[in-house]
Amino acid sequence: MDLRIILDIALQELVISVRNKWTVIYAVVFSLLVVSVSYFGIRAEGFAGMQNFTRTSASILNLVLYIVPLVALTMGTLSFTGDKGSTELLFSQPVSRVEVLVGKLFGMFFSMTLSTLVGFVLAGVVIMAGSGVDGMSRYATFVGLSLILSLVFLSVSVAASTICKRKSKAFGFALFLWFFFVLFYDLLVVGGTLLLKGQSATTFLFVSLVGNPVDLVRVASLITLDNVAIFGASGAALVRFFGGTTLSVSLLLCALALWVCWPLLLSHRLIQRQDI
Repeated sequence: MDLRIILDIALQELVISVRNKWTVIYAVVFSLLVVSVSYFGIRAEGFAGMQNFTRTSASILNLVLYIVPLVALTMGTLSFTGDKGSTELLFSQPVSRVEVLVGKLFGMFFSMTLSTLVGFVLAGVVIMAGSGVDGMSRYATFVGLSLILSLVFLSVSVAASTICKRKSKAFGFALFLWFFFVLFYDLLVVGGTLLLKGQSATTFLFVSLVGNPVDLVRVASLITLDNVAIFGASGAALVRFFGGTTLSVSLLLCALALWVCWPLLLSHRLIQRQDI
């Protein structure tokens, strides 16, 4: 792969995305929601200092886990199943198909990063104004995890678009994936634990984390925010198994890296066989 070609394609995709009204709408809505959650978290009675920061960050986390995957899947599917003529023109150029996939992926990721950072930076200002600068390094790590989550679901959207080809089917499949990972997956895990007992249930909870990038980011973020009380059974089992938070977060990041890579590898194998 030629890095220069990938960057050129990414820059082109970034310019197209920035001009897209939906990117602007996402930036505005996400900023308003995150700043509102931060402001009312600061205003909550009975919390101050680091407790305040942890409380508002946990509230932002819940918002991120719902919105970021949905927007990433939607915008990614729109990009990869967009204008057929421009897509065919891009693939007809003297570049490999994997360079096109990676370039468009990173262009969309840069666009989502800019839009997401606007909200997080404004929220950070609100939090600092209300509770000082203590804990901002943890907040920065949390922001990084949120951006990784967007990259994961953009990668998943590439696979969904490659599998379905047509825009309508790809959007339907992307919406199903959002419901599955954000809403249904945890219900399936809870149902599975009811069928197991003792150590088997704990092992099942631990293994189930790897199967859902949303849970990976949730647990990694809560560990980073040092909020042990709301880790949940899976996070507590993970920290207990590895004997510390650093190794646990490292494992979760490795799992997220796999979630970025395998949809791209699947998309590459499929698109090599397609007649574009």
